[in-house]
Amino acid sequence: VQLQESGPGLVKPSQTLSLTCTVSGGSITTNYYFWSWIRQPPGKGLEWIGSITYSGSTYYSPSLKSRTSISRDTSNNQFSLQLSSVTPAHPAVYYCPRGSSVYTFGAWGQGTQVTVSS
Repeated sequence: VQLQESGPGLVKPSQTLSLTCTVSGGSITTNYYFWSWIRQPPGKGLEWIGSITYSGSTYYSPSLKSRTSISRDTSNNQFSLQLSSVTPAHPAVYYCPRGSSVYTFGAWGQGTQVTVSS
């Protein structure tokens, strides 16, 4: 399976960050995979943002839940992230891995850099 993140590399403060992960070589509806969004700020560790399952159920990090929405487009085999109210403190590389739970990740995309700046 291959995963490819896409979206704007630059977002203005207070705006909503929107990213899409396009999956090839496997279906996002295949039992029993979780499709996640993770970010890594410069010099810091990985932070799980949330996941959407093969059946469409969603799980979010408690610290980000109020600002996060993950959805999917099964016809195009894609899933997306919307993160609202971004601040300059939130630049990071965003990844969309596949896993067997919200805590385990196997295949990864190459990541996409997002900068928050006016």
